[in-house]
Amino acid sequence: MTNYLFNARDIAAYFKWSGVPGFLEKNYLEFLFEHKKQLLARPMTTDFETFKREVFREMYFLWSIGFVNEFSDVSLIAPDGAFTLFCDQQFIGLESYMKLISLHLILSANLPYVRINFVGLPLLLGISGDYDEFEKNVYLSFEALRLHARDIFGKDFDISVGIPNELLCVSLRKDLKDAIFGENGSGRRAVLDDSVQMSILRDKSLKEETIREQSRKKEEEKKTKRAGRAATAKPGDPQKDRK
Repeated sequence: MTNYLFNARDIAAYFKWSGVPGFLEKNYLEFLFEHKKQLLARPMTTDFETFKREVFREMYFLWSIGFVNEFSDVSLIAPDGAFTLFCDQQFIGLESYMKLISLHLILSANLPYVRINFVGLPLLLGISGDYDEFEKNVYLSFEALRLHARDIFGKDFDISVGIPNELLCVSLRKDLKDAIFGENGSGRRAVLDDSVQMSILRDKSLKEETIREQSRKKEEEKKTKRAGRAATAKPGDPQKDRK
């Protein structure tokens, strides 16, 4: 099976689903673009500014239709009338969900795996269909997204034989991890250090405080003007009762 490469909608959906803060968005996008050969569909690889603009455009669209966080309906991710690329059509929700999981493993610094109980996914994602077909499509997702499964004891699990009614530890396949991060893991996405993050948050807080102070002064000026009009108004003057 051909390896799946992510597009702007996939990345935008992940940003919304995982709540990536604004000050880290560029950091994430730069990492993805740096590894565009392994991760991005060809239209996204022309230049960074075009790539960034497309992701932000899709983020705005997803927000406008109500996909805003991890509690949003995953069925909103795929455009109306979209065709699946590696799952059967009735499992388009599973395809969207597994893309989110894959991007989470790629972009979350030092995250070795996520634990998923696939038995409950059809209900969670609103998927109908034969369970045998669901198991087949989970396997197709693993193949296309280059994922690997282990049981809770760390033993490799062959997802092609079916899904156990227990948690599985899902990680990126070794060949993909090595291609992105290097064999020693030194190429993992850089995380902004604490001093940079605190500086960004401090600047944001100062701007918000300035806005609040300006609003407070404007309100006080309005109150002073109203009080002045009331004090100078003659008895019976309608201005006396004007707010």
